[in-house]
Amino acid sequence: MNEESGQRKIIQRIRSLAEERKKILSLPSENALDRILNSLEPIALVHSFPEVDFHYLIQDIGPEDSLPLLALASDKQLEYILDQEAWERDRIDRAAVTRWLDLLLRADSEKAIQWILREKKELVEIYLNKNLQVIVREHDQDPSDFGSRFFTLDDTFYIRILDDASAEEEGDIAEKARKETIRKLLTDLSAHDYFTYQKILLESVSVIPAELEEETYRLRNVRLAEKGFLPFEEAIGVYQPLTPAELKGRGRKHLVEPNTREMRMPVPLYPVKVMESDTLFSETLRRIRSEPLLEQLQSEFAGLCNRIIVSDQKKISSREELKEVVKKVGGYLSIGLKQLEAGSELPPEIQAEKWIRSYPLSDIFRVGFGTAVQLKWRVEKWLKGAWFRKAGLPLSFWGEQWLGVLGGLLIKRPLYFENFRSGELYREFASVEDVHSTAAAIEDIAAFDDLLSRMDIRIRENYRYMTHKSMLLTLWARHYLGLSETFHSVSMDEFKRLFGDLFEGEALTPDIRHPRRTRSSVKEGLLKWLSERSGTPMHEISRQSGNVLEALFQEVESELGSVSSKDLDPKYIHLFIVREG
Repeated sequence: MNEESGQRKIIQRIRSLAEERKKILSLPSENALDRILNSLEPIALVHSFPEVDFHYLIQDIGPEDSLPLLALASDKQLEYILDQEAWERDRIDRAAVTRWLDLLLRADSEKAIQWILREKKELVEIYLNKNLQVIVREHDQDPSDFGSRFFTLDDTFYIRILDDASAEEEGDIAEKARKETIRKLLTDLSAHDYFTYQKILLESVSVIPAELEEETYRLRNVRLAEKGFLPFEEAIGVYQPLTPAELKGRGRKHLVEPNTREMRMPVPLYPVKVMESDTLFSETLRRIRSEPLLEQLQSEFAGLCNRIIVSDQKKISSREELKEVVKKVGGYLSIGLKQLEAGSELPPEIQAEKWIRSYPLSDIFRVGFGTAVQLKWRVEKWLKGAWFRKAGLPLSFWGEQWLGVLGGLLIKRPLYFENFRSGELYREFASVEDVHSTAAAIEDIAAFDDLLSRMDIRIRENYRYMTHKSMLLTLWARHYLGLSETFHSVSMDEFKRLFGDLFEGEALTPDIRHPRRTRSSVKEGLLKWLSERSGTPMHEISRQSGNVLEALFQEVESELGSVSSKDLDPKYIHLFIVREG
């Protein structure tokens, strides 16, 4: 009975700490710090944080403001922070090591020294090897022989802190701080254990840094792999496209049994906490009532975010940077879930819950990302036979909007062309609506290119800033004016003749708010001319490119509908190629 009672108390304590962590992670950073420090057992609370969450919490609060938390941190939490912060790819980042050694020594010097000697001696030896010159004074040697740049703590080991050429950009203040940190590290080491201090100095000058660095890096990768940070060559596999049919043919994942939750390790919550709440994946998570399943999915989601961080070779140093990764993962998961539910009569959330219970989130992500990759492959295939390429025209021929769509798909990992609607030029695909709108744009571009290919257009002169719009409208203008239908600009006098027939009424006074409408006869005339020149039935052109042509006339109205004939100026006419005269 006593044993069962003790276990119940432990379980209750674990649950209590878990609830407190959730509350803390939902608070603003400054309030989170105060709540931890004012808790009844701050050490137990800090140690209960998974290493990943603790690292993000430190970054969110700010490392300089987190010294009290660093003083309370466990060995594993500190190790994880250095594993993340102290490396630049496969090389030690000396500036980062300097910064974190300084923080740890300021937080609790004695604890930091003990931890370094116990867990990080090799890393510090590599760091000192790259930063120190050490000379052992002979008994009959005059210290003045070493020069003023050497110092000693024991009159035996004379030390010079080497200049860091890579730190020149950061200035004298950063270089002075680096040397002060190294000196404090050595002083605290010698004060803690003089013989160990001597041993570390001797070992630091005698190690083969490349070999020790390689082995230290290998061990670091093993530790990070346990947190989902796989080696780059393995993590990159998350971007290998997967179709819904291929996913359904793969094995299903193992689910946690309901009775195994009691003594489970704490699950990282930070990625889930910063996830947007309006995606299909986030809505599906909220439907989960089984605590063990929810914890498994949260852990799986955190691991998937970590794989993306490795694959994208990012270093996360703020909540906003983490939110970008989480937004990307949540978006592609939602797209993947939408693709999987195609044809189902069940509500989206119910169907999505079925899939996240059945298959690894990484595979569902691959389905979502594969949808964007399919768009990329579609564009690349179309480009091989596109008319504009054969005509020697640049990608900019398709104008700002379509160029943006194509440009986002032709990079290594496709992006959605946002065009600053939310402050970004490009962003990750976040929904099936993004996929559908991009697919529709590709169809419009391909249909327009096909239409142009049937018109036997001979381009003898390339005009600066020429687009598919100005080419088409200028060709039609020449036809309308009875000029030769070879591709060439029209004069200002010729354009004014056309301009008088374009719109309903006459703009005596420009009114930007109420531009004139294009005459119906003009629209019909353009469509008829396109049909005759391309040999394509009018109804077929309307079906494939009707919306594009209608949008083109709206642009004409926006650009010229509020302008009177006397105010026309070729410099401000972009939809027709007009020359002076």
